[in-house]
Amino acid sequence: MQSQSRGSCIKDPLLCASLHHAENMNCLLILSCLAFAGAAYGCGKPAIQPVVSGYARIVNGEEAVPGSWPWQVSLQDYTGFHFCGGSLINENWVVTAAHCSVKTSHRVILGEHDRSSNAENIQTIKVGQVFKHPNYNGFTINNDITLIKLATPALLGTRVSPVCVAETNDDFPGGMTCVTSGWGLTRYNAADTPALLQQAALPLLTKAQCQKFWGSKITDLMICAGADGASSCMGDSGGPLVCEKAGAWTLVGIVSLQDYTG
Repeated sequence: MQSQSRGSCIKDPLLCASLHHAENMNCLLILSCLAFAGAAYGCGKPAIQPVVSGYARIVNGEEAVPGSWPWQVSLQDYTGFHFCGGSLINENWVVTAAHCSVKTSHRVILGEHDRSSNAENIQTIKVGQVFKHPNYNGFTINNDITLIKLATPALLGTRVSPVCVAETNDDFPGGMTCVTSGWGLTRYNAADTPALLQQAALPLLTKAQCQKFWGSKITDLMICAGADGASSCMGDSGGPLVCEKAGAWTLVGIVSLQDYTG
């Protein structure tokens, strides 16, 4: 499968992700409902346990344990070009970023680790419907969220299962370590995205910390994570930012903006 960079990483070690916030109520209610449907299958509990080495970073790269992020999807066009990540929230729905501009001509790949391999037992599912947040603003990046209805249900199993979704009363404080995953650039000046799924442990930042880098661009609909150059790059757009809650991995953000200090 083909892959290439969608652009270069920007400066500053931050990952900015859309957060399902109270103001984002219409989408929040949909996501909460879908999360409950996924919970019947043990959402957020991978059959293959992830191993994350501290603050090893997607930039300079750490390969994920194959199958350990079973909700991770690759969004591809008809040629097999990977352009964004996403997260399976139950067998019928995937969530990604609105700026990924998903179309019904695109396809969703599940259960994949090595995008250069033809030996993996992946699922390739057509995009049935696309629901971009009606208040998405491409300039401010507010409400950068899209729901994808799969044309056919995903087959859940060891390497394909849903992530839990954060609720409005969940508390994920600054300093908490969370994880992002994807096929993002492993170096800020790399020409191509890696074939193997990468991961990075990142601390959440407070709004005040985030605004030191981004200023007024940061709104109550966003969260930031990253430190010491650990961040995700362009190939990770739309992918998950997950935190552990009561022993289950919970989706708290969708990768929207990525900065990197080279």
